[in-house]
Amino acid sequence: MTSPTIESVLHEERLFNPPAAFSQQAHIKSLEEYEQLYAHAKADPQKFWADLATKELHWFEKWHTVLEWQPPFAKWFLGGKLNISYNCLDRHLSTWRKNKAALIWEGEPGDSRTLTYAQLHREVCQFANVLKQLGVQKGDVVGIYMPMIPEAAIAMLACARIGAAHTVVFGGFSAEALRDRLNDGQAKLVVTADGGWRKDAIVPLKEQVDKALADGAVPTVQNVLVVQRTQQPIAMAAGRDHWWHDCRTSVAADCPAEPMDSEDLLFILYTSGSTGKPKGVVHTTGGYNLYTHMTTKWVFDVQDTDVYWCTADVGWITGHSYIVYGPLSNGATVLMYEGAPRASKPGCFWEVIEKYGVTIFYTAPTAIRAFIKMGDHLPKAHDLSSLRLLGTVGEPINPEAWMWYYRVIGGERCPIVDTWWQTETGGIMITPLPGAIATKPGSATRPFPGILADVVDLEGNPVQTNEGGYLVIKHPWPSMLRTVYGDPDRFRRSYWEHIPPVNGRYFYFTGDGARRDEDGYYWVMGRVDDVISVSGHRLGTMEIESALVSHPAVAEAAVVGRPDELKGEEVVAFVTLEETASPSEALVKELKQHVVNEIGAIARPGEIHFSDALPKTRSGKIMRRLLRSLAAGQEVSGDTSTLEDRSVLDKLREDT
Repeated sequence: MTSPTIESVLHEERLFNPPAAFSQQAHIKSLEEYEQLYAHAKADPQKFWADLATKELHWFEKWHTVLEWQPPFAKWFLGGKLNISYNCLDRHLSTWRKNKAALIWEGEPGDSRTLTYAQLHREVCQFANVLKQLGVQKGDVVGIYMPMIPEAAIAMLACARIGAAHTVVFGGFSAEALRDRLNDGQAKLVVTADGGWRKDAIVPLKEQVDKALADGAVPTVQNVLVVQRTQQPIAMAAGRDHWWHDCRTSVAADCPAEPMDSEDLLFILYTSGSTGKPKGVVHTTGGYNLYTHMTTKWVFDVQDTDVYWCTADVGWITGHSYIVYGPLSNGATVLMYEGAPRASKPGCFWEVIEKYGVTIFYTAPTAIRAFIKMGDHLPKAHDLSSLRLLGTVGEPINPEAWMWYYRVIGGERCPIVDTWWQTETGGIMITPLPGAIATKPGSATRPFPGILADVVDLEGNPVQTNEGGYLVIKHPWPSMLRTVYGDPDRFRRSYWEHIPPVNGRYFYFTGDGARRDEDGYYWVMGRVDDVISVSGHRLGTMEIESALVSHPAVAEAAVVGRPDELKGEEVVAFVTLEETASPSEALVKELKQHVVNEIGAIARPGEIHFSDALPKTRSGKIMRRLLRSLAAGQEVSGDTSTLEDRSVLDKLREDT
């Protein structure tokens, strides 16, 4: 692994100060206040987090130890008892928020629902009682494979309420990907829907669940709970499958929240790794509850009058932390939207903002680039004056997309919080606090209070200002992943062994390259390992390669990312065929669809190149660095002395 370079990094001079009116009413009102908070947290992290935990959360029993750190394993708030579902719902019921809108939901066909905190509490309790009726107990794992409907959030909160862990699988993943995740997590029950709406089509979710469970492929799953959404005909397996609307009629609408140990498992969420199968990232209860609560409060400056909309899917960590747990713990009004911009309604996002008076809008740079291509006339046809804060998530945003977002969507009045974080971190790590920190287009700016970030070389030494290096975190934080599910050795290898400890201090290795400028602002430059970020979704190259090689025509495959203006990166595959197969356009289409079937549409290669051989080192490793250069149309440079056969590279260069 070589140090990331910064040759392509723009040196951005534009600076945007927080509007005075915004700062006056913000939770964190000035740079001085941020710097005092940051200094306090750095000097005594345990006191900083303990004070916030006492003030901001409800505990059934207080902890006896704030942090137990035995690198690389952390435990926070040991002995403390709480329930995240209680913190998201019950504690609001004794306040005026009881009748405040908790969830405003808009379906793609135009149907809608609004649930107050009291109504959401009732729905969650009923769902929890149905889970218990179907045999789910504290410590069990429940798979959730759902469209973006209220029941997705309700199912998550219901699991947390009774002490069952959930593993949410994005509804765009294939039956095979779902099967692998359910097996790894040893799920006892699956919650799904007959289907969901996506770009004017029905996604057949229940059909995919049936395929995943066929022939006893997931032996731990005993029941499937099905929410009716699209009313299309589906098969229901007798004894295994149950309609939610039937089950709910036989249960009470009250279910006390189970007191959970702070370190009890809350959820497993699978993220692509650079090698092999996806990693089951483990998050626990207390620290995750506190960190998502505080980041939501301070980063989005959530006020009681806000209508907050994060456009992510609940199948990703952004949906977990910033649609469900963080905002509801703060008593916010959260908007959920089932659909996406599509040919029949390209301006649907702006229509939703206008209809509901959205004040906070959090989306991905990929989406912003797509909006730019669609044209300014779409947002300009709608009243977006309700917006007061914009956010971006998922990947670094290029400065010109930032400026378009600021100018066209925010009307040059809305601060932008460009947030850097990961599935593994649980919450936002580097970000502006919008009332306190001036922003630079393309920079995530400063670390959140309590986060000790740095940019270092492979020996752990800090690099010079504006020099590229590895982004690391140097102290535990409450929402950090605890392990990789069932594989603590992989946890160590993936996150803690790339850079050696320095003076006894361990570094959490983010896998991202970064630089820090003269103002202490962080510029994240993307992945340094073999993970491709497509539209903000991290895909392991090994997973896509494995899918290609599983096709009978394919002997070997190498997958790389090519920079793409719209998606961030495009998947490019280099394939060698079995002797019995021949290259053809038909085979290209077949292989692309095969990857979709194996993993999901987000992994579909944009290009497939056939080759008699792949460039390898003498020890047999594929030199993906060379393939990345070829895919990007760049001249191959750097050390090629370990290349086994140069003619392979020359032939690829001619054909690409």
